Amino acid sequence: MEQTRARFLKSLLIGATAVPILVESCSKSNGSSSGSATASGADSTSTGAGTDTSGCAATPGETAGPYPYDLSSNSAIFRTDITEGKTGIPLSLTLTIVNSNKSCALLTGARVDIWHCDKDGYYSEFNEPGYLGTVNNTGKTFLRGIQLTDTNGQVKFTTIYPGWYSGRVTHIHVEIFVNSVLKLTTQLAFPDALNTTVYKTSLYSAHGQNSTTNTNDQVFSDSYTSELVTITGDTTSGYAATFKIGVPA
Repeated sequence: MEQTRARFLKSLLIGATAVPILVESCSKSNGSSSGSATASGADSTSTGAGTDTSGCAATPGETAGPYPYDLSSNSAIFRTDITEGKTGIPLSLTLTIVNSNKSCALLTGARVDIWHCDKDGYYSEFNEPGYLGTVNNTGKTFLRGIQLTDTNGQVKFTTIYPGWYSGRVTHIHVEIFVNSVLKLTTQLAFPDALNTTVYKTSLYSAHGQNSTTNTNDQVFSDSYTSELVTITGDTTSGYAATFKIGVPA
């Protein structure tokens, strides 16, 4: 895993010397960072007749980070519930995907990939160091999932509130494919005060509080207000988060 991190960081430093880098780059993605859709669950995207009039800006692009993993050839990963038994405070995530190039027309049949770390800061599919030591999650697929948007331009995932790892604030990774072409790679942010509340609970407290916040995170610091989810709920019953993603399709 250390070699994987080293290769990732080395690639980011090409042509960008003297820029401090944490776990992930602070540079913005151009929306076409990794792969394309494969035959399993392949998307056939159309722009629906409905529109969302609450604003039509493209969501900022962000790095895919060191932990993306293309599972699109695995039909089992096209699912709503991505927890795979991982413990944590329940989180229901609803994403609405709109075309920022067409007055926020709803995008039907767009492929939405998400992934995030568990409550202890570890990702599936990687042999990764962390506060519990190095944990080998190679071959595991927890907290990763893919869905195609419905006629309302929406996908819904059942997951847990993400944990954190050194150098990054709480986040969820998202990639949007339109007609099998990657159109946007971005990340979702969570309110700092809520992160503090969640990490005080018994499920998360062993890891402690994260000193990185949205304002000093090198990915979110210049744009987190455009990537902040709307979230309701509590630590007892769980949370429901929503977010509208503007895709230049």
